[in-house]
Amino acid sequence: MKQVEKIIANNKEILYLDFSGLRTKEEIIKQTEIYGQYVRKHLFRSVTTLTNLEGMYFNTDIYNVFAAYVKANNPYVKESAVIGMKGLMMIFYKGFVALTGRKVTICDSMTEAILALAGTASYRFVNEKAAPKMEQLR
Repeated sequence: MKQVEKIIANNKEILYLDFSGLRTKEEIIKQTEIYGQYVRKHLFRSVTTLTNLEGMYFNTDIYNVFAAYVKANNPYVKESAVIGMKGLMMIFYKGFVALTGRKVTICDSMTEAILALAGTASYRFVNEKAAPKMEQLR
């Protein structure tokens, strides 16, 4: 399973939560558990997140999993952005906001999301091994 990665942009730490390419409900549930445990170790309203949903399988069951995941994380998250939201995800987005009460900035690229969260298009990964893989998302 994937682990939380950290992005540093404009001296701001952003937690990168990568759900991209996950194709089964079981994978997605496990990933929400891993990321949720990490986020909930932080102080209330202290976390900035960037979530990648590119190519992730999505249906009503996954929507319910994500709604519960986001609701549990909500007290810890100060601001968030998402990339890769398409099709059915966009349809569910309005209901998601109503259910969780959390506004999420929807972006088309990693750079756009980081610019929205940190006010800069310049960033680096704390785990430098992750950087080449992420370059593809710019």
